Amino acid sequence: MPAFAWRNSVMFQHCDPAGIVFYPRYFEMINAAIETFFADAVGWSFARMHGRDRVGVPAARIDTEFHAASRLGDDLDWSLRVTRIGGASLDLVLHATGDDGSARLTARATLVLVSLDPLKSKPWPEPTRRALERYLEDAPQ
Repeated sequence: MPAFAWRNSVMFQHCDPAGIVFYPRYFEMINAAIETFFADAVGWSFARMHGRDRVGVPAARIDTEFHAASRLGDDLDWSLRVTRIGGASLDLVLHATGDDGSARLTARATLVLVSLDPLKSKPWPEPTRRALERYLEDAPQ
């Protein structure tokens, strides 16, 4: 089961006056990791989804555990794995670690594929499902 890897740096815009990541900014990072995953690993960018294809993948649920603070200038390594693929939904687990290997955050998310006109769930297209299956836990190596 390969994990999708992404790295970002904690910037001033992410921090509160104490110089640590203000927790809502982690949700922006989670979204950036998911958006990058869809573009780079699945081959379906959010720009194409929302523009040409008129679909989206809003979060139905995000459970988050904050393990340790991240500070301005820290680099965070993210891993993303698919834990379940439903008819129109998808469960993911994301882990963020610091350069020292310390756990910073774990998030479990459920996304739902929806058409934008009208806003209604729809099944994953087969090519997308196959791409997602490559990152599914317990997938054949």
